[in-house]
Amino acid sequence: MTTGSVPGTAGRAGVPLEGKGLLDVLGVAAVVVDARGRIVLWSPRAEDLFGFRADEALGRYVARLIVGPEHREEAMRLFGEVLHGGTAWSGTFPVRHKDGTERQVEFRNMRLTDDRGDLYALGIAADRTAVERVETELALSDRLVSQSPVGLALLDPELRYVLVNPALERINGVPAALHVGRRVGDVLPQLDTGGLEAALRTVLATGRPLLDHPTTGRTPADPDHDHAWSVSLSRLEGAEGRVLGVAVSVIDVTERRRADAAADRSRRRLALIADASARVGTTLEVERTADELASVVVPELADIAAVDVLDSVLALRRPGAPEEGPELFRALAVKAAGRTDALPAADPPGAVAMYGADRLVTRCVHTGLPVLVEHVGPGDLARIARSPQAAELLERAGVHSYLAVPLIARGEVLGALDMKRDRNALPFDGDDVLLATELAARAAVSIDNARWYQSVRNSAVTLQRSLLPGAPPELAGLEIAARYQPAQASSEVGGDWYDVIPLPDEKTALVVGDVMGSGIDAAATMGRLRTATCAFADLDLSPAQVLRHLDRITAGLEHYIATCLFAVHDPARGRCRIANAGHLPPVRVPADGPAELVRLSTGVPLGVGGGAFRTARVTFRPGDRLVLYTDGLIETRHDAIDDRLALLVGLLDEARGPLEETCDLLLRALRRPGAPDDVALLIARSTG
Repeated sequence: MTTGSVPGTAGRAGVPLEGKGLLDVLGVAAVVVDARGRIVLWSPRAEDLFGFRADEALGRYVARLIVGPEHREEAMRLFGEVLHGGTAWSGTFPVRHKDGTERQVEFRNMRLTDDRGDLYALGIAADRTAVERVETELALSDRLVSQSPVGLALLDPELRYVLVNPALERINGVPAALHVGRRVGDVLPQLDTGGLEAALRTVLATGRPLLDHPTTGRTPADPDHDHAWSVSLSRLEGAEGRVLGVAVSVIDVTERRRADAAADRSRRRLALIADASARVGTTLEVERTADELASVVVPELADIAAVDVLDSVLALRRPGAPEEGPELFRALAVKAAGRTDALPAADPPGAVAMYGADRLVTRCVHTGLPVLVEHVGPGDLARIARSPQAAELLERAGVHSYLAVPLIARGEVLGALDMKRDRNALPFDGDDVLLATELAARAAVSIDNARWYQSVRNSAVTLQRSLLPGAPPELAGLEIAARYQPAQASSEVGGDWYDVIPLPDEKTALVVGDVMGSGIDAAATMGRLRTATCAFADLDLSPAQVLRHLDRITAGLEHYIATCLFAVHDPARGRCRIANAGHLPPVRVPADGPAELVRLSTGVPLGVGGGAFRTARVTFRPGDRLVLYTDGLIETRHDAIDDRLALLVGLLDEARGPLEETCDLLLRALRRPGAPDDVALLIARSTG
């Protein structure tokens, strides 16, 4: 026997093999001894293990070469048992290395017989430390696979199961024996395995691992509920790069996904509440506030939302929610997520509909409690819709879940927020009830504020308009056009007014004034000043004298002050006499010349007291126009007053048409949307 070329020895001399087998890892040596104890075969691994070259070992007695004197007797005894008794022996035995050190070596010894009947002893040996390390690693690997909570499997290159650990048995609900030799789709037919098998083929072909691949579905372990798994794939290779298959690890992440989904849902709900706080109640308009609420709810919470308020609430005549009977609702807003048959089933904004006590929205306002129907049936639609035809539309749209929550403000039920789902497959749940109730409560306060504001504002506007003159009378020598517009963004109306007062000798008093402040008190003060102005004008006093009398009266009106422009037109003399109490100057538009501001001595406002008022004479011939106005027409927060006055003069210079058209033109051009002040405008044209 020689030490010539032996298969598997490539890569020795410290150069690692591309892929090592188990024998390579153990460094197994083979030694053959004849019946006399002489070495007749010495493998290359024996040289590594014992330190002697083949030419140093062959022909020598094995006991003398590698066994120390103190162990030779025991070695000879064991050798005899193997050679003559024919029994195999295995165990650990101390041997002597060429360098003189003693080492523990794991042996497997057995008897061999050649074709001539001669006996030999074969010894398979490996370093005990290497054997123990491999045993530990194998035991650890076995425990990791068998006891791991992670599902583990090995698929062969044909993607058939070769090995399945107990955890994957539990995840799939299929015994390991029924996995082996079958594909994933054969074992788990409930899963859509097309994407997973494509990923397996990619990993098998490229060798690039795939980590945390999401997979969802149902398995025999829990056939009634969806689960989510994180699947990782890696190609498994053996010695010399031979592809063994694909290693698969599976982790059930259902609870984590649910927790993540719940956390995400909570974040979205908080964001929705924050959004509602910013978007709902931006104005003191009932309809606008209801529309804002519906816009926030759709589509985040509902696919269709309607805001319905009790008609009696809007009329401010409802003492409290009744316990029974039908209810008259006024629809304020309806929103839907896209086109749906459910939208025509809802009452359009502005419509009034009577709902009986059996209807769910009526029950909601009667009890002041949310009404939830998680899964809507045909019988439920009849109690949701306003009519059988509307119920058919809801059924056709696929409405499957319903929720109504009351709009409650300051202990009073105002109406209900009505929500439905047809596109969102999930039914309304308890969390949705809490969120909808919170949104409805916030919106209800805004709606309540808006309805009271509108009521007070309507009263003030009604009072204001009732105190203003009606259509201008037929006057000698004058054509009159006038406008009054209440504030658009203020919480209350102001105290602006105008008046046209016929005087003796075909004269006419033209008056424009502005009580500083707002609300019913300002409107009432305006009415008192207007009455006093009419009384003093009838005494044929000069404009300055009229303002002095009005100043004394205003000083006694509980700290109210006002500005006023008082003019008297005298057609016989072709002029106007004008006095000013802190008011903006009028504009004169000559028939044959450019428009101009009338420069007057501006006295102090009425109510300040002690001011001097002067009467100015202004030419006013046939065809001339005189424009009187209050500051709400031109004043803004961002523009200089001189620029706005110049704009007014420029507009009047171009507007030479009918007086009514001129009034409308000025309001369109100068009045800003949402203006915070009211406007009184009076235009007079001399007719000769």
